[in-house]
Amino acid sequence: MRRTVDKDGNWRAFRHRNFRILYPANALSNIGTWAQRVAQDWLVLELTDNNGAALGLVTAVQFAPVLLFSLHGGKMADRVNKRKLLIWTNLVAGVASVVIGILVVAKVIELWHVFVGAAVLGISSAIDAPIRQAFTSEIVGHSDVANAVSLNSANFNAGRLVGPALSGFLIAHFSTGSSFIINGATYLFVIAALVAMREKDFFIQKKEETLGTVREGIRYALARPDLYVVMMLVFFAATFGLNFQIFNALMATKEFGKGPASYGLLGTYIAVGSLTGALLSARLERLRNTRNIIKLGVLFSLSVTVLSIAPSYLWYSLWLPICGITALTMLISANSYIQTHSDPAVRGRVMGIYLLIFMGGTPFGSLLIGWMTETIGVRETIAACGGISLMAAVAIWVIFRDMVEEPADLRVSAVLN
Repeated sequence: MRRTVDKDGNWRAFRHRNFRILYPANALSNIGTWAQRVAQDWLVLELTDNNGAALGLVTAVQFAPVLLFSLHGGKMADRVNKRKLLIWTNLVAGVASVVIGILVVAKVIELWHVFVGAAVLGISSAIDAPIRQAFTSEIVGHSDVANAVSLNSANFNAGRLVGPALSGFLIAHFSTGSSFIINGATYLFVIAALVAMREKDFFIQKKEETLGTVREGIRYALARPDLYVVMMLVFFAATFGLNFQIFNALMATKEFGKGPASYGLLGTYIAVGSLTGALLSARLERLRNTRNIIKLGVLFSLSVTVLSIAPSYLWYSLWLPICGITALTMLISANSYIQTHSDPAVRGRVMGIYLLIFMGGTPFGSLLIGWMTETIGVRETIAACGGISLMAAVAIWVIFRDMVEEPADLRVSAVLN
């Protein structure tokens, strides 16, 4: 059995034609996404004279739609054609990016434009994310889902390796608008790839039982301690620890007095670690269980806490890859565990719940972090965020470590009854 699983090692998901088509398109889109994230943060700082609270507020606006739409996106993923929905979400996101870019280039951009653009992108992403996650199993089949999750994460973080540095160069030589326009154009490649995929190659699993409501999906998740323990851990890590865009922007400008190019490079440095963690995770599939995920959460929280005491830009840059490795090994393990240990009949809604928890705390966390940086300082805020995430991980381990064994039968009827 193990020989079958390890047949193509880290790359076995590429055996599937549809995965091979979508992967390079996503690579371009990921580069554009990270370029725009850096440009958006820098644009806000330019428009507000380096105000951390405003930066946190824009981030909150972009992630707030997760609270309203991710569960419904998960429900849609269980009911309708995922590929067609993804075409529409990518089209909306692409148009929003191009519009903001044009406003910047035309020099008529105002802060409220950035807020509106962030909100539109947030709505598109909130609907897109659970559908995209559930779509992975249809592209590669259940046996290769874990490998595909690792490869997709490597793809995402390869974009993080290139995008921030590219954006820093573009900002320094042109303006932030160029990054927005380039990102908008990359969505066209994703749409073209989705159109080119063959439906006959999809792995559509027969669902013994179809749950009709979000509430029933929540009931399923609550009946699975191994799932909701992972979700709780991810909530604290994402809400407080995974705020490197805010941390980097404010450390670069306020603590180290650096410009856009140096700020963009910080995103590249953390991406080195993130990409390493993503590739490493492809070899750690057999170790993916709830207890190990909690341990990874502890390591990640410690790495964020240490980041707060970096004495210089050089030391801060050198430690960022460590943060990236610990973050990605934890997140990939959590994501693939949720996907592979959920019944297909309710997987879309479970992923919607997971993504709601993963990103739903960001609006509140971003507002709090923005306020804290203005009140107690940037370094103190990073230390506090790492400490909160660490205390939560330890508490989850102490309270739930004897409750996290997965049930032998994952079917909806078996779990809920």
